[in-house]
Amino acid sequence: MRPALPVYGGQAVIEGVMMRGSRAFAIAVRAPDHSITVKTESLGGLYRHPAGRFPFLRGLLLLWDALGLGMRALAFSADVQMGETQKPQPASMALTMATAILLGLGLFFLLPAAVGYAAEQLLGVSAIAANLIEGLTRLLLLVGYVWVIGFWGEIRRVYAYHGAEHKTINAFEAGAPLTAESVARFPLEHPRCGTAFLLTVAVMSIVLFSALGPLALLPRLASRIVLVPVVAGLAYEYIRLTARFASRRWAQALITPNLALQRLTTREPSADMLEVAIAAFEAMRAGEPAPARPADSPTPAL
Repeated sequence: MRPALPVYGGQAVIEGVMMRGSRAFAIAVRAPDHSITVKTESLGGLYRHPAGRFPFLRGLLLLWDALGLGMRALAFSADVQMGETQKPQPASMALTMATAILLGLGLFFLLPAAVGYAAEQLLGVSAIAANLIEGLTRLLLLVGYVWVIGFWGEIRRVYAYHGAEHKTINAFEAGAPLTAESVARFPLEHPRCGTAFLLTVAVMSIVLFSALGPLALLPRLASRIVLVPVVAGLAYEYIRLTARFASRRWAQALITPNLALQRLTTREPSADMLEVAIAAFEAMRAGEPAPARPADSPTPAL
């Protein structure tokens, strides 16, 4: 029997890819002079903290850490592209991160909740129907958002690097050689993708919020914010479970919608993009102990 492989994740950045292991992560970026700049660092102790063994709690801790790790990777890729004189300051990066979180909560949680409440009050629908309308609004906003931004030139390139990240990890897990020609043959989709996590959050929120029954507007909005960690923890465990049993038929049926959504957030990468993803993966592997202990977290793609 083939030994279990370490579980690796990654993220597309500006003209590059970040790859994360259990003890180290690496970022590879295509510089303006067409060379590949690589940075490797050790991961923090959170990835080996005892709390990482507890279901639901481990998802929240690792996803929060992955968010910070992703911002660091984006900052490094921006440094490479813009140079030292134009690189963003830490304060501006923190402000950007906080603004993005607030806008995300407002757009994908508060706005759909307000739509559901309006449907209940103005149209006279039941609480269950109102929560269903809220969930469908959230789902449509998510799908519409990733589809619309995919038309921007810069985002299309990020989506292509996202595809390069998936292809590289798929090739490694299949035991194939990590060359651009070999990696190019593998799928763009991967069951542990962060896009799958976002879709799972949207669907699970329908079930969880429906259990709350009818609420006034302010309690309704407050409950959506307060329960975000609960939904995220549930979604993390769901993604982890279905990825673990991805070869089973029942898991494949559950994974299919997540893989379908990834067609909006990935593009077919060029050979030079694959080279960058492979460089990041090999640098990360070089920073891992042998044998590497499996990591637990699906890293968000966006």
